[in-house]
Order: sequence, then C-alpha cells, then structure tokens
Amino acid sequence: MPADIDRLTTFIHDVPDFPKPGITFKDFTPLLADAAALALAVELMANPFRGKRIDLVVGAESRGFIFGTAIAQSLSAGFVPVRKPGKLPRTVHGVDYLLEYGTDRLEIHSDAVDRSQRVLLVDDLLATGGTLRACAELVQKTGATIVGLTVLIELEGLQGRRRVDEFGTVHSVIRC
Repeated sequence: MPADIDRLTTFIHDVPDFPKPGITFKDFTPLLADAAALALAVELMANPFRGKRIDLVVGAESRGFIFGTAIAQSLSAGFVPVRKPGKLPRTVHGVDYLLEYGTDRLEIHSDAVDRSQRVLLVDDLLATGGTLRACAELVQKTGATIVGLTVLIELEGLQGRRRVDEFGTVHSVIRC
C-alpha cells in the first residue's frame, strides 16, 4: 500500500497562502483528472468500511461531494449532501463551526437521515476537524449511527483527529 499512497501524493500540489496567508492548500484536482488515481483514492478511502453495513454516505460541501458520491456507489449506499447555508430547499438542521481560517455553518435536510441508518462521513481533508465534527453533530441530530469517517488527506500537525475520534473509526489515506 505505501506504493499506492506514494502514487497518489504525486497528484497533490501544495499551494501556499491560499485561501489566506499562512494556509497551505492541498490541491488534489490533478488526481481527479487521472482515472486510475481517482479510482485508487476512492477504493483506499472506502476499503476499511466494506462489510460494515453502511446505509448512507454523508459528504461535506463541496469537495466531500466528489469523494462521497463515488464512495457511496462503491459501498452500495446512498449519498446525502451537507451544504452551506441557504442551499437546501426544505427544513434543515444546522450547526456553526470553526475552520482552520475562520467560521462557517453547515446544514442537512432534517429528514435526510433516518435514525435506523448507519452512516459514513466523507471529506477530502481533515485539518482542524471542524468540518467533520459539524457533519457528525448534524448526523447525531437525526439519531443515526455514525460508523466512521474517511478522508483522502489528514494534516496531522493540526490534530483534527482529536476532535472527531469519538464518532467512530477515523481513516485517512495520506497523512502529512
């Protein structure tokens, strides 16, 4: 597996001072353009959750949508988007949260997840843990069971795992 991870890292570019000075953005869009790399990333993110009876994959706007829908298909599960405010047309649950570089709010349709369902949370990157924690809190409001969380990239130095490990298995493909 280290060779697979090494292969994926060649598609990820650091962009300094984006979106703000002092932040190094991990641009994985070249990975998305390569069919084999994209398939490998999805498989490596999904594999630890095979056989765990995942009913729904919940992905955070917007880059969590990219991997979330592919992982949902790979696990034969449905997909539910978590959106920024004002993007969902029906009644929502919402939660405010801290980002690495500010604050934001996320929302989910209040009827999108049933309490009997088993959920996998997906995002592209785990930094401070704010986004995934907000997603977990939204799913908890529905009463569903969170089985785990999976991300392509984890920025270990920011210790975001500490903020989300109470919600189940935390899996990251690339740690830097």
